[in-house]
Amino acid sequence: MNISAEQLGELLAGIAKAQNAIIEAVERANGGWRNTHMSPILSVAANMRSAEPRLVDLPARILLRYQGRPAVDITLIAAELEHLISGTPLPVSAADASAAMARPAATIPLAAARSAAPAPATPQTVAPPARAEPATPGAAAADGNLDFVKGA
Repeated sequence: MNISAEQLGELLAGIAKAQNAIIEAVERANGGWRNTHMSPILSVAANMRSAEPRLVDLPARILLRYQGRPAVDITLIAAELEHLISGTPLPVSAADASAAMARPAATIPLAAARSAAPAPATPQTVAPPARAEPATPGAAAADGNLDFVKGA
């Protein structure tokens, strides 16, 4: 029997869908369980800190995708399978990168998302807006700002 990457992707997505149903049942019975207990352990199992996923990480990564809102895309799973089995890099051209950025993050293959994502911007400090004090207490009351009205 020969099985294609698309068929194997569908099978893996179906297994993850069944696992997600169990997760939903436990979450309904014990609210907060998913975020407190399941998500951290599943992230470790999916090896999310690794820049390049391994084939053994793929099932856990698919289950993590089911935890988000966007639907799981079988063609992306198939592309990841082909990439992981063949060892060749995922093709990311300029058109693919812009299309990948338009998709929700949960449906982008991790390797493609890392190569398509722009470099993070450096944080800039923003000064809080200056608060102007009224010249007279009457101006504060007319202004609606009662913080400066004394004896009211």
